[in-house]
Amino acid sequence: MEIYEAMSTLRAVRRLRPDPIPVDVLERVLQAGCWAPTGGNQQPWRMIAVTDPDLKRQLADLYKPEWAKYVATFLDRIAGSPEEDKWRRVGSAGDYLADHLHEAPVILIFCADPSRMAITDAHLDRVSMVGGGSVYPAVQNVMLACRTEGLGCVLTTLHCKRESEVKDVLGIPDLWATVAIVPIGYPVGKGHGPISRRGPDQMTYLNRWKVPWNSGE
Repeated sequence: MEIYEAMSTLRAVRRLRPDPIPVDVLERVLQAGCWAPTGGNQQPWRMIAVTDPDLKRQLADLYKPEWAKYVATFLDRIAGSPEEDKWRRVGSAGDYLADHLHEAPVILIFCADPSRMAITDAHLDRVSMVGGGSVYPAVQNVMLACRTEGLGCVLTTLHCKRESEVKDVLGIPDLWATVAIVPIGYPVGKGHGPISRRGPDQMTYLNRWKVPWNSGE
């Protein structure tokens, strides 16, 4: 698949079939993650591909109550807005994922070792963000590979609300952090399709803050 088509149609697919993923397909998806750039080329992250039914069920049991709390707050916030119906459909898809997470053929857990990251903003008086730059490109690579292979996927971080329990379930060492869960599988229905996001005219400035990107035309 041409790369721009993959990027422009990479929807969050929350309705996944339980059908198994061929080993060669999964291997290509995992390899895509390993090609991602990292600070100092350290690759300070690991993936756990969870396929064991009991482990998937335990992860789902931790995820579901956190989703329920999140979506309740979210729906309250968008009540009465012009796009309420749209966001309620998104919420419904999230409900489906929470109810069926354990059925996804593979749940990828991304972990990272902060001691091996180039966290150049750690000293600043704000929440550190740079460290994620050595992990999330791998997540994006995996998701783009899923799109290319016809697999559905979605990125979620709600498991971090229960990180210590997730680490216990999967035997993740104390010094490693969990940064993303990406359930993958073949979509129920159409799956991916054109996405609706703001473009460069709203998201890019030219030379200085708030100077429109297209002001130099």
